[in-house]
Amino acid sequence: MTVSNHTALYKFTFPANSTPLSPLILVDLTDLPKSRSNGAASVDPSTGRLTGNGTFNPSFGIGNYNLHFCVDFKGAEVRDTGVFTDGSVDTNSTTVSAPSDSSVSVGAFARFHAPADNTITARVGVSFISAEKACDNAEKEIPDFDFISTVTNAEEAWKAKLDVIDVNADGVSTDLQKTFWSGVYRTMISPQDYTGENPLWSSDEPYYDSYYWLVLLILIAAADSRLTL
Repeated sequence: MTVSNHTALYKFTFPANSTPLSPLILVDLTDLPKSRSNGAASVDPSTGRLTGNGTFNPSFGIGNYNLHFCVDFKGAEVRDTGVFTDGSVDTNSTTVSAPSDSSVSVGAFARFHAPADNTITARVGVSFISAEKACDNAEKEIPDFDFISTVTNAEEAWKAKLDVIDVNADGVSTDLQKTFWSGVYRTMISPQDYTGENPLWSSDEPYYDSYYWLVLLILIAAADSRLTL
């Protein structure tokens, strides 16, 4: 797995001796805490593209949020597609709506013929605006499904952020240093930069959300006065 700002790239590699090989990749609208209150998923039979959305409760706080997704594939020809609700599978339908029962698994899938090199790459774009915006995000950020260059770009982006910090760790335990750098990392993923993805109004102005971890680095740095920047 690797990632850009609004897009994830997954590379699935299957055993070379798998016979017969017919990979199936699906999107399930059920989240881990089973908080979904609404949602729908669709599949394009010709390309295998999976799109949809779901309404979920936040991990903390009140209210809910809508997340849209767009999944494209590279590496194999589509064999068939369909949708599912719990144990019921329909290969003749292209759209399914989530039931009110949030514990029920529901989603869409694409099944493929055996890939030539035993590998399928899945590109997953997300957006708080629409599935179309999720597709657009993915196409702009990872247009060619290049896994290696996406990894390199992500590493360089993190290095650029972390290289501005220099730590004098004389006499400081390795465990505390690991905790410190973990805290630095978390301050850079939360608050999260949702600029261009504000679901409340259309604007290009900077928009940030989720401030849960904002004080973590301060608490870690204060835990041991020997750790200085």
